[in-house]
Amino acid sequence: MKTSIIAIALLATAVTACSTEPASNAETTEAAMSAELVADLGGELQGPVYTKNEGETLALTGYDAVSYFNGDAPVEGSKEFRVRYQGFDYQFATAENAAIFQTDPAKYAPQYGGYCSWAIGANDALAPGDPTVYHIVDGKLYLNFSKDVAKRWTKDVPGFIEKGDQNYPTHDASEHYTS
Repeated sequence: MKTSIIAIALLATAVTACSTEPASNAETTEAAMSAELVADLGGELQGPVYTKNEGETLALTGYDAVSYFNGDAPVEGSKEFRVRYQGFDYQFATAENAAIFQTDPAKYAPQYGGYCSWAIGANDALAPGDPTVYHIVDGKLYLNFSKDVAKRWTKDVPGFIEKGDQNYPTHDASEHYTS
């Protein structure tokens, strides 16, 4: 019986290894990227997520989303502790922060996909959010484009959040800020 199981396993391995269709570069790259993930939480994308370049998947410009809530200042994450959520990769400074994010990713992911909270609230527009210019309001992370823009946003935080909550869902997940 053991010999039969081993023979079947070896045969399956041989058939896989002798496949006539080589993996494409995209498949190989995706497999390598997935191998580096701490976790893939899946989930449906609710709207656009800001990345530096269109087509990239690194959210929050690599900053540790949990660090906004448990430290003096946000810190950059590491590729070593990467979690995929709604198709985008979040990096963390520690395994502990990656584990905390996994318990409730919606709590830690930035509002409006990391786009500028003032721009989406005031102008229904997508503008990059700077991960070093942020506010935590009612336990949620909001980014702004710059310190000057953040000053405008703080003049009516509840109003801009109300408008942002209405405006952001009208944007398609495939949209990306372009200058």
